[in-house]
Amino acid sequence: MRIITWLGSTAALGLLAGQASAQASTDASAATAAAPNAAGLGEIVVTAQHRSENVQRAAIAIDVVGGKDLIKDGITEPGKLGQKVPALSVQATGGGNLFFIRGVGNFSVAAYSDPAIAFNYDGVYVSRPTSTNGTFFDLDRVEVLKGPQGTLYGRNATGGAINVLPAQPRLGELSGYATVSYGNYDAVSAEGAINLPMGDKGALRISGNIVEHDGYLKDGTSDEDTKALRVQMKSELTPTLTVRLAADYSHLGGAGYGESYLGSEIYNPALKQYVFTPTTVPLSDGIRSDLANAYRTTLPAGSAGRTLSPIAAPYFPNQYRADNFYGFNAQIDWDSAIGKFTLIPAWRAAQISQVVGGPGFPPYLREKDNQYSLEARLAGKRIGIFDWQIGGFAYDESDRAHYSVNQSSVEIYQDFAPITHSYAGFGRLTAHLTNKLRIVGGIRYTSDHRTFTGTQDALVIACTHVVAGRPSCPTAPLFDTSSSLATQILPVPPRGGALPLGATGAVIRHQGFDIASHLNNNRATWRAAVEYDLAPQSLFYASYETGYRSGGFSLAVGESDYQPEYITAYTIGLKNRLLDNRLQLNLEGFIWRYRNQQVLHPGTDLAGNQVNFTQNIGRSNLKGVEMDARALVTPTTALNADVQYLHARYSSFSYQVPTGTAPPATGCPYAINPANAGQYTVNCSGLPAYNSPKWTINLGAEQTIRIGEGKIVLSADTQYRSSNYVGFEYLPIERVPARWLSDAQISYSPPGGKWTIAAFVHNIEDHRTVTYVNYLSGVVSAYTSAPRTFGGRASITF
Repeated sequence: MRIITWLGSTAALGLLAGQASAQASTDASAATAAAPNAAGLGEIVVTAQHRSENVQRAAIAIDVVGGKDLIKDGITEPGKLGQKVPALSVQATGGGNLFFIRGVGNFSVAAYSDPAIAFNYDGVYVSRPTSTNGTFFDLDRVEVLKGPQGTLYGRNATGGAINVLPAQPRLGELSGYATVSYGNYDAVSAEGAINLPMGDKGALRISGNIVEHDGYLKDGTSDEDTKALRVQMKSELTPTLTVRLAADYSHLGGAGYGESYLGSEIYNPALKQYVFTPTTVPLSDGIRSDLANAYRTTLPAGSAGRTLSPIAAPYFPNQYRADNFYGFNAQIDWDSAIGKFTLIPAWRAAQISQVVGGPGFPPYLREKDNQYSLEARLAGKRIGIFDWQIGGFAYDESDRAHYSVNQSSVEIYQDFAPITHSYAGFGRLTAHLTNKLRIVGGIRYTSDHRTFTGTQDALVIACTHVVAGRPSCPTAPLFDTSSSLATQILPVPPRGGALPLGATGAVIRHQGFDIASHLNNNRATWRAAVEYDLAPQSLFYASYETGYRSGGFSLAVGESDYQPEYITAYTIGLKNRLLDNRLQLNLEGFIWRYRNQQVLHPGTDLAGNQVNFTQNIGRSNLKGVEMDARALVTPTTALNADVQYLHARYSSFSYQVPTGTAPPATGCPYAINPANAGQYTVNCSGLPAYNSPKWTINLGAEQTIRIGEGKIVLSADTQYRSSNYVGFEYLPIERVPARWLSDAQISYSPPGGKWTIAAFVHNIEDHRTVTYVNYLSGVVSAYTSAPRTFGGRASITF
């Protein structure tokens, strides 16, 4: 009820703001006629609706981060983007980036599920979260769209889209830039581009970057070693035909993201409850340091009846990542007699090879992914009062993946090959009822066809007797590295059999299963909206739209597939420029209703295997408001504030887990399922959605000091996020407390601004925020954000 009241108040405020804007516009016109005034807030041009428009005239919920701001803030990969966009949470994990917008997202980087947030690079949908790094260089801007997507382009998504848009070749121009920085942790970052003319109607643009730094954790992990190259060629072949070709390559090396121990959550039969015991190992150590390994050897190794081995040879290989990404795409634009026709064919490939830093038991990942896509659009010329766009999208992806994880007493091996074919048609119609009032309708029909073949094998060491006062099988062997799995399977009897392990009182069991499945999902989604110009610089809009994400698969007994999820979004907004273009005030209210939500989590399947699988958990309601204000207080002083309030709750969230020797480890109520005594029903209804802080506040200030014709610029930014859950089980340790995170920079540019030097510091508070918590076999570990970093930067343009 309160949100409806607020939305009504927003509309009333819009009318008042519109009157103020109209008065300001009248005064500004008079002032401009008397003396031209160039001062004011700058304009940002976006193409999220496939037309170039000022972001203040785009009647959609969108945040934009410009290329210069990305360099200034040291954002070289998507994991840092959430610091600039309050609605966005990014969890950078060993396998890839997990994106959440206003609590909508998923925990999966696996190749057998699709993300809830569409990631589009240079107009091309990128399917795998593992493939989203290596793209943040020489960018024009990044657009973050909030809410369901799909009636205008690309792959459909339930939560939103992130559009990463490279700087394009500039026809007939010789230009370029280079920027180099150095900081603590021996951090070196270099980025640059050169734009070469090919006559007056063509250009070649070559750009690249190198980003390296030592590990943020003492065990050497959470380092970075990225190298990337992009080549583009653009030509205006005729006055109506333009062609752009682009190819890119990136390599990610080093150790990759590491995890740190938080403690153990182990069931105590005497107390009949789980007991969390925090570790004394600092977050800054990682899980491979000597101190961390000493702690690890005190933790029980599950069914083997002894303690865990250190994360070291021969049980675990060294952590590493060796990922390679390739892409080729083209864009053909033809201004025909009926409108602008655009064709975007694309191919992207990824080769992933990693030993990941978690979850407590480092997995080994290998993937080979190929995707082909073709998008065709026609933005028709206006017919009477109507603007219109139609298009089609075809997408084919094939993946081959191998995952294995050594849990000391359990060795799990997965080999699978998902194939996806997705086809869609979409269109949008805008009716200009008056010169101020517009009504918009959009529709999309998507047909998804997916097949999946996979095998999981598991070796389990189990103890058969109890030794009082000590681990029950203190001399039982533990599995060697994952690479030895194939040789260890050979002497084992058929699946379900058991093999004694000498006189240790332990046996080894071989458990496994195969899955071959397919699904076909078809869905129509749509958008209806109204736009009204309250004044020349005041826009009111309201929309109703639906979203859909196809079902998928899991390698888990009894949980081998899951159904599509759906979302309905109501949005009302107001965008204003006031006070002679010196004040920007944007307001947005939203209500999202989410049903059949897909959530991936670790757990026990119906055969007792410890695996990751996705379930449809029920419904959630997400509602809130966001205010974005920017002010040019003086010609040299700028302030900004972006505040989001989010109330996100699961109205229906329950799932089943098999009974065993201990109840489920969860912060939610649970009980024996009345319909199946072999299962618990866990009920998390009423709890906050994952990654959905109630308050997110971004504040910033920039002060320019003129020194002759040169200038010094002082800038500072800070972000506050209230507490929120970053793990599936809702354990108390998975609730991250509220925190502030602040950056600052000072720069100098000489007359003409051809070069700049700067000094910067990120995370002034030096707070390692827990971004994602893993719970597996009693071990609780976490990924954390970067510590305080600082350094200097030099840039030159020509």
